[in-house]
Amino acid sequence: MKPDMFRQPITILIGLGFPAEVRDVMGAYRHLVEWPALQRDGAHSVALKACSAALRGEIEAETVRGLFAAFAEKHDLLAPETDVIAASRLRRDKDPHVR
Repeated sequence: MKPDMFRQPITILIGLGFPAEVRDVMGAYRHLVEWPALQRDGAHSVALKACSAALRGEIEAETVRGLFAAFAEKHDLLAPETDVIAASRLRRDKDPHVR
């Protein structure tokens, strides 16, 4: 595994709610750089600085993953886990009264 790769990707929602996997430091960096300037905050700044440090080899990719995940969670970008969606569908299919 390359040193800038995440052990497990982070799935975020982009655009009109389409899922996108962020698999490495550069992917997180690109997303953070494209984040609207008016919506940038402390979580954005910390995650962006961590990406820059990781690209220079100063910190581990998993540190960036954790900070990027915190940023994504704060801004409601994390996609729901597929097993949660599957369980919800299964429950709905078994019981027509569940919506």
